[in-house]
Amino acid sequence: MKSKLSRFLVLLLALIAQLTFAQERTVSGIVTDDTSMPLPGVSVLVKGTKTGTQTDFD
Repeated sequence: MKSKLSRFLVLLLALIAQLTFAQERTVSGIVTDDTSMPLPGVSVLVKGTKTGTQTDFD
């Protein structure tokens, strides 16, 4: 019984680790205004989620 429980816990931890690392993505680009000037401090969100970031000066 302990063997089955420990196998289940190892499998569960492996799946959680996989989901955690699957969330990392790099997005790059430039947010500009109508005159093509870069806009620092703009909030960028992934469509349909609450995941996002803020642009910097570069």
